[in-house]
Amino acid sequence: MSFSHKTRVGVLRGGPSPEYDVSINTGKTILANLSEEYEPIDIFISKEGVWHIGGLEKEPYKILQTIDVAINATHGTYGEDGNIQKLFEHFHIPYSGSDSLASTLGMNKTMSKDIFKRQGLKTPHHILIKKDEALNKTINKINESFLFPIIIKPMNSGSSLGINFVDRSDRIRDALLNSFEHSPNLIVEEYIKGKEATCGIIEGFRGTPFYSLLPVEIVGPEDKYFHNYNSKYVDLESKYRVPGNFSKEENDQIQKTAILMHQVLGLRHYSRSDFILHPKRGLFVLEANTLPELSHRSSFIKSLEAVGGNIKEFLSHLLSKTLGK
Repeated sequence: MSFSHKTRVGVLRGGPSPEYDVSINTGKTILANLSEEYEPIDIFISKEGVWHIGGLEKEPYKILQTIDVAINATHGTYGEDGNIQKLFEHFHIPYSGSDSLASTLGMNKTMSKDIFKRQGLKTPHHILIKKDEALNKTINKINESFLFPIIIKPMNSGSSLGINFVDRSDRIRDALLNSFEHSPNLIVEEYIKGKEATCGIIEGFRGTPFYSLLPVEIVGPEDKYFHNYNSKYVDLESKYRVPGNFSKEENDQIQKTAILMHQVLGLRHYSRSDFILHPKRGLFVLEANTLPELSHRSSFIKSLEAVGGNIKEFLSHLLSKTLGK
């Protein structure tokens, strides 16, 4: 019987999140790009939340006993909101990405927006809406609080799932019902028209405490007001322009703000933050992603490649940080 002396890297992918397909792709990319010094172990989590290793169903704690370190390739609820992180912490497994507290903060858009505002960062005017409130009362509240157009989106969701653009009062009800399918708590916010930007941060990369990748401009079809899940992941209509069409001052501001967002939320290892750049009102922060997509078509990897890096180099760096090497 031979024993492997390689570090066993469990790559968690899938999970009971609407972002299941994005996670499967991230996990596949990671498994294919780990360096030779590591032994990759595919940990698949079904849409029902059942864990598998080697094609067999097993209890999470039994699977975690077989690995030395975890790369968390799950996205959205369950994988990105602190739940899996608490499991790793309970079993003392080193893992990539932010810890359970920072993950919870990053996923909760109202809490993170409050933190950003306290730092003097601009974020679109917003209110929190709960499903258990009477619908008519909620609609009145929205009409009183905003001028149109507005954006309605789930409080705890990513990959632009359940987002609705609403340009008329008589469309609020349907938009709310659609977004409530994704979360019992929603954010309603003013629509800011401008260039969409996203910017990745890697800790300790290339000798820099917080290395900022080049800001990426997200360019979509002309008839879309924003980039939803379908335009990003299904129809692939959203295109990433790397580097984005920004001035040097705008680039610098986006990069500095992405670093600040990473720091004030207490994020770890890497992150990606999203912005809108309004031509007159300036830079608005939208949210920070604690576990950005890492497939070859993702903005994070595209902007890493634009500065001469690649996913293999990034994963080796990530594992070194995770293992405290």
